[in-house]
Amino acid sequence: MFRIGDLVVHPMHGAGVIDDIVREKVTGSEKEYYVFKMPMGGLVLKIPTANCQTIGIRSIISPDEVEAFFAGIPSLEVEVNANWNKRYQENLLRLKSGDLNEVARVVKGLMRRESRRTLSTGERKMLHSAKQIIISEIVLVEGIAYQEVEDRLDRAVMQSPAAQ
Repeated sequence: MFRIGDLVVHPMHGAGVIDDIVREKVTGSEKEYYVFKMPMGGLVLKIPTANCQTIGIRSIISPDEVEAFFAGIPSLEVEVNANWNKRYQENLLRLKSGDLNEVARVVKGLMRRESRRTLSTGERKMLHSAKQIIISEIVLVEGIAYQEVEDRLDRAVMQSPAAQ
């Protein structure tokens, strides 16, 4: 159970804050919702409190975990499926997992692919979304500028494992 003011991550939207907890009547029954606000982009969602675990809502990581996350990106293995549809579905499952390392795999795979050939519109949008998810969380954890986090992520993704 989260409280008002808690910093959390929605697997498909990124990091934000629990701004309020409200009760609303929907289809005849009263339910409790978290009001989730994202500082970046101003998105506001109402998330049923009973479904948070199913959706994959989690607390943001700690500053120490941020350092470990960036240190681990170069050694993340990325499988490249030649079939566009299968690759897209696999990446979508990674995003929905809510696991920051899985989201980083999506970013790494798509950025590497983009460096060799152009991405389809769907994969370009997915790359943008995956980066937003990571960046929004790191910005909240470290309180630094969006562009600084994006540059750091880009460098980590393109770094070879031996260069650690």
